[in-house]
Amino acid sequence: MTLDVFADIACPWCYIGEARLAAALDARPHLGVERRWRPFQLQPGLPREGAPREPFFEQKFGGADAMSAAFDHVTRAGREAGLAFRFDRLAGAPNTTDAHRLVLLGATYDRAFETADALFEGYFSDGRDLNDAEDFVAIAEHAGLPAADARALLGDDRFEADVRRSQEIAAQSGISGVPLYLFDGQFALSGAQPVEAFVQALDRAAEAGMEDAAGAP
Repeated sequence: MTLDVFADIACPWCYIGEARLAAALDARPHLGVERRWRPFQLQPGLPREGAPREPFFEQKFGGADAMSAAFDHVTRAGREAGLAFRFDRLAGAPNTTDAHRLVLLGATYDRAFETADALFEGYFSDGRDLNDAEDFVAIAEHAGLPAADARALLGDDRFEADVRRSQEIAAQSGISGVPLYLFDGQFALSGAQPVEAFVQALDRAAEAGMEDAAGAP
């Protein structure tokens, strides 16, 4: 079974969804699911160096009080999923092009989702700046990737075309928000759903796959 995960590293609900999906996969270890990271940028127009924290998020949420309320809501949901959100440490609003490129580099080591998890944790829990070279390399090392490869990635354009293409595919498919999970290219689940919803979706995809196999000539 293939599971395409459209997500953005700067999306807190993508982080929560990743944790809930991981729990669902642990509950169905026999399915042999192949997860594939599909880059999606919620803010593709941000400068490459990102944007300052307060002006960006206050404008996004409509003021400081609304921003604080949104952060508190995510923090509570994250705690239930075993995640520590520290929005007081948030470095700012990052341009996630390089973060996505790092996940795709991680995929070449069969560590795409370990890399995504390290980026999520670095950004939302540890206050790492995803657009800072030293923080970027430190996250890569935490994910088990060679530091030299991460530094080299910052000096070239590897995977940039893949990031753009994934964004185009999402737009063509009508995907306007993330997280979104596409099961075997047949049906999608949107949002950071409860673990039970992910388990049901996995079971549904497995049943559909068996039906297709049974009907094949």
